[in-house]
Amino acid sequence: LPSSTMEASLAIITLEAFAGVWINAFIFCVLCIGWVKKKTLNSNEKILLLLGCSRIYFYCFSWVYSFLYIIYPNYIHLHTELQLITSFQNFFNYSNLWISACLCAFYCIKIANFRNSFFTYLKAKIDKMVPWLLLGSGVLALAMGIVAYDITDTMQKNNINEIIMDKYFSTYFFLTCFGYAVSFMAVMLSAVFLLFSLWSHKRKMQTNSMKDLSMEAHIRAMKSIFSFLVIYSMNFVCFTLTILYIMKNEIIIPLLLSIYMHAFPGVHSVVLIFSNLKLEKALLKILSCVKCEFCIKPFSSA
Repeated sequence: LPSSTMEASLAIITLEAFAGVWINAFIFCVLCIGWVKKKTLNSNEKILLLLGCSRIYFYCFSWVYSFLYIIYPNYIHLHTELQLITSFQNFFNYSNLWISACLCAFYCIKIANFRNSFFTYLKAKIDKMVPWLLLGSGVLALAMGIVAYDITDTMQKNNINEIIMDKYFSTYFFLTCFGYAVSFMAVMLSAVFLLFSLWSHKRKMQTNSMKDLSMEAHIRAMKSIFSFLVIYSMNFVCFTLTILYIMKNEIIIPLLLSIYMHAFPGVHSVVLIFSNLKLEKALLKILSCVKCEFCIKPFSSA
C-alpha cells in the first residue's frame, strides 16, 4: 500500500481511539464518582462501569496493534510480545461484545413485564446474577483470547502448507463467529422480548392519559438495545467481509472496514450516555460549564 494511505489510516484510527478512550473514560469517571458518594453501585452501573473500563483497554491495545501492523506489517506475528498484544486485543474485544450483551439482557429482564414464573424468578434474582454474568463473560473472553493466541502461535512456529493454514484459519474464523453469534443472539432476543412487552404494556395503558414511568423506561431501554442491534449487525457484516477479503489477499478493503469497526464501541458508548439519565445529566452539565467558560472569555479579554 502507498505510505500516504497507511498514514491516513493510522491517523483516522488514532482519532477514533482518542475519542473512544475519552468517551468511555467519562462513563467510568462519572460512575466512580457516584460510587464514592453513595458507597454503592446498582447492577446497571456495575455493567456500565466494567463495559467502559473494557472499552478503554480495547482502544489502547487496538491502537498499539494497528500502529505496529501498519508500521511493521512483516513482524506483527513473528514476536511473542506482539502476539500477546493481539491476544489482549481479542480478549477486550470479546469482553466488550459480551458485556454489552449482558447489559441488553439486564434491561430486558429488569424492565419487561411477562406473566411467567421463570421470568418472574429471573426478575427477582437478576441483581444477584449480574456479577456471575460479568465473571462468565470475562472467563469466556479470556478463553477465546488464549485459543486465538495458540492458533496464531502454532501457525507461525510450524512450517505448514496452505491446506493446514486454511484449516487453522477456518478454526479461528469459526471461534470468532461463535463469539459474535452468542452475543448477537442475546441482543436480538432481548430486543424482541422488550418490544413485545412494550406493545403489551402500551395496549393496556391506552385509556390512561397519565404519564407512565414504565413506558418511559421501556422506550429508553429500546433505544439502547435497538441502536446496539443495528450497530452490531453492521459490525458483524464488516467483520465477515474483512475475513473474506483477507482470504483473497486483499489489503485496502479490510483496512477500510477495520476503521469502521474501531468506531463501533465508541458510537455505542455515546448511545449509552444519552440512554442513561445520570450520564446524560453529567454530560449536559459539563457542556453547559464549557459553554459558559467560552462566553465569559470574550468579555474578560475585552
